[in-house]
Amino acid sequence: MKFSIKLVLSTMIVLALALGFSGFYFVNYVFETSLDREVGQALDESSILSFAFETAALNVPLKYSVLPDSVVEEIASKLEMGGQSGGRLLRIADEEKNILYTSSGFTSDEGLLPQTDLHTKSYRVIRAQDGFYVHTCVAINTLNRILYLETMKDVTEVFTERALGFSLYRKVTVVILLTGIVIMLFIASLLTKPIRLLTKATRKMAAGDYTYRARQVSRDELGQLTGDFNRMANALEENICKLEEEIEAREEFMGAFAHELKTPLTAIIGYADMLRSHKLDEEKSIMSANYIYTEGKRLEAMSFRLLDIIVAKQDEARLLDVPVGELFAYLREMFAEKKEMDIRFVYEEAVVRMEANLIKTVLVNLIDNACKASEYSGVSPEPGGKAADQKGSDMAGVPEASVSGGSTGVVEVTGERVDGGYRIAVRDYGIGIPEEEQIKIVKAFYMVDKSRARSKNGAGLGLALCAEILKIHHSGLQIESKEGEGSCFSFVLAL
Repeated sequence: MKFSIKLVLSTMIVLALALGFSGFYFVNYVFETSLDREVGQALDESSILSFAFETAALNVPLKYSVLPDSVVEEIASKLEMGGQSGGRLLRIADEEKNILYTSSGFTSDEGLLPQTDLHTKSYRVIRAQDGFYVHTCVAINTLNRILYLETMKDVTEVFTERALGFSLYRKVTVVILLTGIVIMLFIASLLTKPIRLLTKATRKMAAGDYTYRARQVSRDELGQLTGDFNRMANALEENICKLEEEIEAREEFMGAFAHELKTPLTAIIGYADMLRSHKLDEEKSIMSANYIYTEGKRLEAMSFRLLDIIVAKQDEARLLDVPVGELFAYLREMFAEKKEMDIRFVYEEAVVRMEANLIKTVLVNLIDNACKASEYSGVSPEPGGKAADQKGSDMAGVPEASVSGGSTGVVEVTGERVDGGYRIAVRDYGIGIPEEEQIKIVKAFYMVDKSRARSKNGAGLGLALCAEILKIHHSGLQIESKEGEGSCFSFVLAL
């Protein structure tokens, strides 16, 4: 179905519903108002008749101590003939609610009598063969008797007016809708002309003609849309080459990523399996072999998971609440055998939302890079120097631990609460990174010193993977570095 037809139909449906509901509400409101007025008049007339009956009963001769039925019928007959247009419709019942007098034409049943007592006044709207009536019932206490007076007031005219109102409104609605359809068809044709031109342009571009541009025929929002479309087409034509280059670079990255990470992991797993398959005298060797094998398998699984994340660019990681203490305990155990470095862990207890294995991968990469930078510097900060200054009053009272032994370099791993989350930082006092290189190092396969990195089996993937993992956690890698003084890599996670 064409958009213009949809526009006409939707407009007409809305208009029909609006007219229908408003008409129903208006006619029904007038009807309810008129009916309430008639009910009020019927109740007032009933009260007047009951008062008139009581007044007439006061004129009964004193010889009657109790109002007799014959007098009741006489008074009721007079009240009936006192009405306008041929009399009133009324009915009188005694204490036992037996009918004593009934007007000719009074056709209602005794539905109100059981509901009425001395202190109540009841009414209902009923439908008879010849029309609609307001049926009322009220108790009369006079001359030692309790009687019940019923009246019927003709309100057929009110219902007739409602029917006529609905009929007239339906005719008016049909005329308005037919006229609206003709007008909306013309308006829709004018409004959708820019859309038709845009559709033609999109088909041209889909067929490969990126030079075709849509003709702008108005200056309204659709005209602006046409202009925006043409500008988008210009940008699209300019970006096609860039996109092709990015696709080629991504394919190269995927191949190099799989090769650079799979090869060392396979060697680790093979070496660990060899240690597991031989009986060794030392228990520590077996424990180390099990650790290597377990971590190797974990890293292999992690590599493929990271590969899927980078390829698909989809946020599939499940973020869970993880205690920071567990994360730092893993890092201390991981780097416990690195005796040549003084690795200090200072953190504030907290529960952070993360995918634990992915964040472990980030921190292992950052700490490993910090250790390598410190090894090449050959410098260790003095007590009370920069390393000591990092543990100031803000971190007082938080857990602290270090992994050290004859160290030549210091690496500090800190965790603390900040505005907006939890900040984890890895600081070294190594060779630092040139300022012009700091923006580039998070790119895949980029290495500041390729010869040094290759000597340590580096592939230039660590920081690129860290950046991708932190994107999944809605965070980013912050880099602070100065040549000869060291570097600090940090990121913030949500609490």
